[in-house]
Amino acid sequence: MPGPLDGVRVLDLSRVLAGPMATQILADLGAEVIKVERPGTGDDTRGWGPPFVEESSGGPASDSTYFVCCNRGKKSITVDLSRAEGQAIIRSLSQKCDVLVENYKVGDLKRHGLDFASLHAINSRLIYCSITGYGQSGPYSARAGYDPIAQAMGGLMSVTGEREGMPGGGPQRVGVAVTDMMTAIYAVSGILAALLHRSQGGEGQHIDLALLDVQVASMINIAQAYLSAGIVARRNGNAHPSVVPSQVFDCADGQVMLAAGNDGQFAKLCETAGHPDLARDARFATNEARVRNRELVVATLQATLRGKSAVYWTEKLAAAGVPCGPINDIAAVFADGHVQHRGMRVEMQHPLTGTLAVVGSPLRLSETPVEYKLPPPLLGQHTDEVLTGVLGMGRSEIERLQAQAVI
Repeated sequence: MPGPLDGVRVLDLSRVLAGPMATQILADLGAEVIKVERPGTGDDTRGWGPPFVEESSGGPASDSTYFVCCNRGKKSITVDLSRAEGQAIIRSLSQKCDVLVENYKVGDLKRHGLDFASLHAINSRLIYCSITGYGQSGPYSARAGYDPIAQAMGGLMSVTGEREGMPGGGPQRVGVAVTDMMTAIYAVSGILAALLHRSQGGEGQHIDLALLDVQVASMINIAQAYLSAGIVARRNGNAHPSVVPSQVFDCADGQVMLAAGNDGQFAKLCETAGHPDLARDARFATNEARVRNRELVVATLQATLRGKSAVYWTEKLAAAGVPCGPINDIAAVFADGHVQHRGMRVEMQHPLTGTLAVVGSPLRLSETPVEYKLPPPLLGQHTDEVLTGVLGMGRSEIERLQAQAVI
């Protein structure tokens, strides 16, 4: 069955994570994605190891697991963008594509005649998505930007980590590149909206995405509390500032994350824990009261929860309708029966590694399900295929470009 983006061709000039993750999502949805890489080295993340994926023979393969995580479903071609003939190839490909995604520094592609204005002039239907640290305009636009800097400048680190005075207190970055991931999702949203606009009679357009903008927008309720009430949020560790109880609790053999989001759930929590009277206590009966008496609520619950295992409380509280779950490391995540049932581990065939396990897509579309058609590509694996199949280039021309190190 064709995917929802079957027939859409994407030219991917992006590297590292935000752009490649966006184009991987598009590939999962059926788009043909042509990834353009530097001859000889390719995407920076191919070398971001260890760890590297293992060849089927047991030795290390050439690509890092970081590269593999966000580049499935793509065709890799190598083109030297610093050469006039390389730039000509990109211009020709842009005329055959619906979408272009790039994350070069502001102005870099303009020097090569590959900016939005230049390519829009030869293909007015092209949707051109630029991903940068700070956007195409503004006092910081010329700066290089990375996920941890956006987390710092956009407010996320100021509210992540234990509060001051606690062991380990101080700002923390999130353990994965969450700003890059959110930027990828915004990029896909913008691209899909632009494709819909174009299908309704419009032209292509330029999408200007900045990591800092995305991080500021993603501060959601914390940002709104400041804008509406002047409240500057502080770090609360694993505790929710406005909901009690919602935090980590120690159990006999580990820890759980427990969140009673309303008074009804708190009453069920108290009954399951053997203290139904707590929910009737005026100090605890409402969330507002529990927030005022946070330390007493937490201490009372902690004394009970510490007496039994994390599995016990997870199952008992889940059965009672109270959100609760163990704090899993990544091995426990993929050993979880529910995660396995949902198909979050997918196996693909790879030319070097044999069977390659990758993280599945969370999208579940009933009529046009996600498909995993191509494994993460080897560097330049599809150069000949794309140049002949998409541009109609002859064998002698390809050999000449190879001899001159253009491709």
